[in-house]
Amino acid sequence: MLVFWQENLVLLAVPKTGTTALAGALAPGASMVLRDPPGLKHMSCRRYNRFLRPLLLQPDGQAPELMAVVRQPVDWLASWYRYRSRDALVGHPNSTRGISFNDFVMEYCKDQPAPFAAVGSQAKFLRVDNDKVGVDYLFRYESWDKITNFLAQRLNRPVAPKQINVSPVMPTTLSPSVAAQLHDKRAAEFAIWQTGQA
Repeated sequence: MLVFWQENLVLLAVPKTGTTALAGALAPGASMVLRDPPGLKHMSCRRYNRFLRPLLLQPDGQAPELMAVVRQPVDWLASWYRYRSRDALVGHPNSTRGISFNDFVMEYCKDQPAPFAAVGSQAKFLRVDNDKVGVDYLFRYESWDKITNFLAQRLNRPVAPKQINVSPVMPTTLSPSVAAQLHDKRAAEFAIWQTGQA
């Protein structure tokens, strides 16, 4: 998470949406950088509103505007799947090594997924108590030029992120039946992505 006090903007770090790359590019000019622990770095809208927002109010009482990036759900899951297949996780309950992408997604669709498929929810991350999207600016990961243009204009500096935490390359094609199950069971994930600026 990045806080830009003068620019009155907070960038929430939705996992697996390129925010680590943005942090790498923008951290030197940020007022506050939350890197660790993961619970702070990846603080949801609800937790931000409860714990951090009161501390960041401007002297006139104005709260910083919130920005986030959301990723197409299948692509987001594919990124998690590849990330959890890396050598460092082999033998760990979170490892996806030896599990097909179809099986990973079917497990993710369960109410209580196994540890390897328990990756959270972009929709839950971005929604607040009234079940509305809790950010002022929501961009689709697939529209990287809009993200960087917005930030460059808002922060009045060039933005040139470099890829960080690139997951291993591997096949992540879903069968039509599993894709349909994902759309049915996790419709909120697709709905939140559709609200993002393309």
